[in-house]
Amino acid sequence: MLKPSTMVEEETQQAPAKTLGDVLYAKSKALVPEQEWTMLVQSIASGDQLALHALYERAHRIVFTLIMRITANHEMAEELTIDVFHDVWRRASRYEPGNGTVLAWIMNQARSRAIDRLRFESRKKRQQDDDALSAAEAVADPHDVIELREQGETLRAALTTLTPAERQAIETTFIGGLTHAEAAARLNQPLGTLKTRIRSGLHKLRHALASEAGKP
Repeated sequence: MLKPSTMVEEETQQAPAKTLGDVLYAKSKALVPEQEWTMLVQSIASGDQLALHALYERAHRIVFTLIMRITANHEMAEELTIDVFHDVWRRASRYEPGNGTVLAWIMNQARSRAIDRLRFESRKKRQQDDDALSAAEAVADPHDVIELREQGETLRAALTTLTPAERQAIETTFIGGLTHAEAAARLNQPLGTLKTRIRSGLHKLRHALASEAGKP
């Protein structure tokens, strides 16, 4: 007779999970019925802090893993994981079982938190770069400042030759500091389409900048 652990292994091999959600949620579904997850959220909505703790214990590792994959920053992932469960505490009364499982609801909040933080950090970095440039201009030679500004105007003029899709692809990838795969996921576009738009956009930029450089 097979041992229980062996039976579980055989069942897992016979019915492999098809999606990441299946993998992440498999054990929870096997051990805890969805009804119990829903009851926890309902208890949280009524102000039950112990229910929030129980939900955190069941789901925080999965939430952390997802955020870590998006941000690639351990400290940020830990901070945002706490923020997600704070959101759960505040929004528990809004949860509708008919719209999906509790875990899917939590993971959507985690994904939104992570993406919002990346956008915030990107904006902050651009602001810091702008501030650094302004500080450098304050002590730079006036002729150097004029040249820098003219180069910026040339680049902005070149960017107007791109289609909105090409410009979005280039800005998301290069200015946003993302890989092609990350940018495609962020823009919800096929990877091949994104690469095509980047190639065509860069070709237009090179041509525009070369034409500008050739002017007297």
